[in-house]
Amino acid sequence: MIPLHYDLHIHSCLSPCGDNESTPGNIVGMAVVKGLDVIALTDHNTCKNCEAAMAIGKEYGITVIPGMELTTSEEVHVLCLFHTLEDAMGFDAFVEPRILQIPNDPKVFGDQFICDENDEVKGTFSNLLISATDISFDRVDDVIKPFNGVMVPAHVDANSFSLTSNLGFVPPDTNFKCFELQKMENLHKLQDANPYLRDCNVIKDSDAHYIEHISEAVNTIYAESNSIDDVLAALTRRA
Repeated sequence: MIPLHYDLHIHSCLSPCGDNESTPGNIVGMAVVKGLDVIALTDHNTCKNCEAAMAIGKEYGITVIPGMELTTSEEVHVLCLFHTLEDAMGFDAFVEPRILQIPNDPKVFGDQFICDENDEVKGTFSNLLISATDISFDRVDDVIKPFNGVMVPAHVDANSFSLTSNLGFVPPDTNFKCFELQKMENLHKLQDANPYLRDCNVIKDSDAHYIEHISEAVNTIYAESNSIDDVLAALTRRA
């Protein structure tokens, strides 16, 4: 097992709340500068900038996991991480028609830029990506399975858009094996209130919307290698 510095929750310029300077190339470059080994690109309800980020990651020698921050029908945020770009884009196609069909107004919500591997804008996404989908939290594990995805409830200790804030509890029939916190000091309190979490792995990410907010090399995961498969295996290994 080797230690890997990670940040598995990063938004690009495709998320309307993300900074336009957060292009795939700038994200990967900043991750390298900060000494990270593995990152995940997790825009709201889309994976459309993952291809560019993964291509750039190969050039820089950093592992880029294709992902998405899904917004459930209850407005719970869930990180969805995938073994391959093909699986990620398959899930992207599944989610796209299930987003509320609300046109994005860039002046109000921000731009939604799709980039190529040269960081050139090749298009935009027309509907608002921060809207809820019609996928309920209790369905996420089932709908992600055909795409070999891993679900990680995001910022579980947050006061909004989280499992505990929006549902108020961890459903007894849930099946996730890893969850994310904003602050590790909240872990024991959450585990006391939700015993299911005691058997789960826990990660801490930046949820960066600006490249300067990407994590420093302070959070570590132990995996067999820095491959996507091994990193995801480490996340889902029994705690």
